[in-house]
Amino acid sequence: MPAQEPVPVDFWFDPLCPWAWIASRWLLEVEKVRPVSARWHVMSLAVLNEGKDVPEQYREAIAQAWGPVRVAIAAEQKFGPEVLLPLYTALGRRFHHEQAPKDRATVEAALAEAGLPSDLADAMDDPSFDEALRASHADGMERVGYEVGTPVISVDGVSFFGPVVSPIPRGDAAARLWDGVLAVAGTDGFFELKRSRTRDPIFD
Repeated sequence: MPAQEPVPVDFWFDPLCPWAWIASRWLLEVEKVRPVSARWHVMSLAVLNEGKDVPEQYREAIAQAWGPVRVAIAAEQKFGPEVLLPLYTALGRRFHHEQAPKDRATVEAALAEAGLPSDLADAMDDPSFDEALRASHADGMERVGYEVGTPVISVDGVSFFGPVVSPIPRGDAAARLWDGVLAVAGTDGFFELKRSRTRDPIFD
């Protein structure tokens, strides 16, 4: 029996979002247990929250969100989309597991781990990358609507915000959640399931 062709799954992330980080690690688990091939794309919490009335503390965090996504776009433009996952992995581990500062030194360390040149960190303060960043962001958001956040996942022509889950589902649990995503994606007119969050992000 021939091997099943992997199903392409598109995933939009901002490296600063802890919920996107958890969902991305879940999707990597899914690749181990289901015929799935993830494709990675950049979206932006900074773009998403432009012009919105947000608390001062969150506004400061959003201001820091420009740098890493600009660097991700710069890396994608120069070396292709295949560099996004290793760069995201290097950034995400530093931001979420190590609680490293969102500064140039952290970004340069992530670039080095991903095998990318450190001068890509120059993009952190370069708004010339914003047009491409906004286009990548819009590609994801236009599939789900602008009242949601990160991550966005798209499979079989259907897109959702989420999943928002904690901790990271692994093994059979990852497979079950994926099967559920496919079930709702295949249900005509399905839009939303939601409940209030009762735990913080767990990265283990």
